[in-house]
Amino acid sequence: MRILVFGGSWFLGRLVAEEFVALGVHVTVFNRGRSREPLPAGVRHLRGDRTLDEDLRAVTGTSWDAVIDISGKIPAVVQRSVRALADVTALYVSVSTVRGYRDWPDTPVDERSPLLDSDPGFDPGGRTWDADGYGRLKAGCEMACRDVLGEGRLLILRLHEIIGQYEDVGPVLWWLDRMRRAGSVLVPGPDRAIQPVDVRDVSKFTVDLVQRGEPGVFNVAAPPGDRTYGALVRACAEAVGSAAAAEAELVWVDESWLVDHGVQQWTELPLWRRAAATWDVSVERAVVAGLRCRPLIDTVTDTWRWFTGGERRVDHQRVAQYGMDPAREAALIALWRAK
Repeated sequence: MRILVFGGSWFLGRLVAEEFVALGVHVTVFNRGRSREPLPAGVRHLRGDRTLDEDLRAVTGTSWDAVIDISGKIPAVVQRSVRALADVTALYVSVSTVRGYRDWPDTPVDERSPLLDSDPGFDPGGRTWDADGYGRLKAGCEMACRDVLGEGRLLILRLHEIIGQYEDVGPVLWWLDRMRRAGSVLVPGPDRAIQPVDVRDVSKFTVDLVQRGEPGVFNVAAPPGDRTYGALVRACAEAVGSAAAAEAELVWVDESWLVDHGVQQWTELPLWRRAAATWDVSVERAVVAGLRCRPLIDTVTDTWRWFTGGERRVDHQRVAQYGMDPAREAALIALWRAK
C-alpha cells in the first residue's frame, strides 16, 4: 500500500503514520514541518503548504491507496486538495468532528443526524482555531469531499474528544498536573458519563478501515456509559501516584452552581460541559466495524508516563486555554463550603 497523510507530525497523525510503517506500508507525510520533529522512522516527508498549487503538485503525480486528511480545517483548502487528488487515490479519509452536528451538544446524535449548514468553498482567510466556528468549518470540509468524490471512495471519521500519547494540547494533561499539585480540587459532576477515547484506539480503527478500503461515516468515541467524569479524575490521581496526589481532596461541586458563578465550561474545568447530550454520541456503527476502547485508567496512566518521559511537547496556542487559576479555584471552593 501507498498512504499519503496530510498532517502526520503530532497526535493522531503521528500515530497513524507509525502504525502503517510498522505494518510495512509506504507512508508519505505532507505538511509544513512546523510541529514535532523528527517524524517516525520509515516515513517519507514532503514539506509543503497545501494552500499553494505548486506545493500540492508534489503529491498529485503518484497513485495512492488512501489519502488521510487529518490537517484539513478550511473547506476551500480541502476542496482544492480533493480535486487535485481525486484521480490518483482509491480512498480519501476525512478526519472530522462531532462538533459538525447541528444539534450537538443539546441532542443525542448518530451518523444520520443533520450537520451544520456550511459552504464547501468557504475560506475564512486564516488558520486560527475557533471553538465556535470549528464544527461548521469541518462540516464544510466534509461537503467538499463528498461533492468531488461521492460516497464510494470517501471515509469520514467524526471524532469526539481523543486523549492520550502526544496529547500536546492536553485537557487530560491539565488534570494530571492538577492532581500532582494536590490540595483541595474543584470537581464537577462525578457521575456524569463521558466518552473520551484513547488516540491509539482511534489510530488502530483508522488503519483497519483503510486496510479494508472501507468507505462510510463513523462517529468515533468511547461507548456511552462506559466511563464517568469522576472515574477520569480518580484515574488521574492514581496515575500520578505521588504522596501529594494521595492527599488531594476532591471537592464535588453542583454543576448548576458552577454555571451560576461563571465557570467556563470545557476550558476552566477541562472536558466538563453541562449540555444534556455532550457525551451522548452514538458509536454503534464504529463498534460493529471494529472499534475497541481500552480501559480509561490505562489511557491516563500511559499519558502520564509519556508526559513525564522528557519528550519535547509541541507549542500550541490552545494549551493556555485549559485550566483554572489556583486563586480562583480556592475562592470558589471557599464560597461553596460557606454555602
